[in-house]
Amino acid sequence: MPEVTAAMVKELREISGAGMMDCKKALQEADGDMEQAQKVLREKGLAAAAKKAGRVASEGLSYVYLNDAKDMAVVVEVNSETDFVAKNAEFRAFVNKVALQAAASENNEIEKFLDEKWNEDNSITVKDALSQMIARIGENLSIRRFEKLAKSPKGVFASYIHAGGKVAVLVELEAETASDAILEAGKNICMQIASMSPQFVTRNDVSESFIQSEKEILTQQAKNDEKNQGKPDNIIEKMIEGRLGKHLRGLCLYDQEYVKDGDLTVEKYLESVSKEAGAPVKVLRFVRFETGEGIAKKEENFAEEVNKAMGV
Repeated sequence: MPEVTAAMVKELREISGAGMMDCKKALQEADGDMEQAQKVLREKGLAAAAKKAGRVASEGLSYVYLNDAKDMAVVVEVNSETDFVAKNAEFRAFVNKVALQAAASENNEIEKFLDEKWNEDNSITVKDALSQMIARIGENLSIRRFEKLAKSPKGVFASYIHAGGKVAVLVELEAETASDAILEAGKNICMQIASMSPQFVTRNDVSESFIQSEKEILTQQAKNDEKNQGKPDNIIEKMIEGRLGKHLRGLCLYDQEYVKDGDLTVEKYLESVSKEAGAPVKVLRFVRFETGEGIAKKEENFAEEVNKAMGV
């Protein structure tokens, strides 16, 4: 069995929020496999649900850039150590430059992106430009991720940035025109995604392997629950199917309760938009970045931090 190191335990704890000993035991049970260990924790009810597993931690800015032609869009996340820096005008201008760089880039991998020439100054790389910004700002910064989308033939982009960059959402609708009504619907869908964090557009986008994995976790959870001891297998199976259905409804955008009208699902809301538009309107895809998602935050007492800086 591979050695379970302190670093592995720390990483699993940061991902799951479970206790140190629980993380160590899960890693031992999973023979050091990080994904399997996360699954073990969830089965035992020791980790948060999948959509809450990543502890939102670091500061920074998530941002959406749309070109003038509205046929290409980029979502980018750049991290900083403090929220104070995230509100800094120079930092925010740098994030915009990173988005412009990503829009023009042919690289999709972050490491290759960092090694390419900086468009504003071809004598340096993107990594060099980042280092220069770190020196000016006085905090560690990181270009964490970006995603670039080219518009589909009937695509219409809509975007929404929540709380000044805490969450950035890009949605591509399929519609006959980019009318004001369609753009408004797009923004409403963006706000839905920002609020409810779906993982898929419809149930058809959920792979069978994902469903089976979730079913296995729910089955193990049910078996570990003392309340279910002695219940017939067919009752347990029905209970699991019900829980799985509820779980998937929360993960699929179209199945979610529409936040602006609890009497509708998102699918029903889009049907009403389609009726008013006189043509079908549907969501093709979306990107949702939440700043610091899945990164463990270093928690310090602010007074202690000030005292440290002052040498007290």
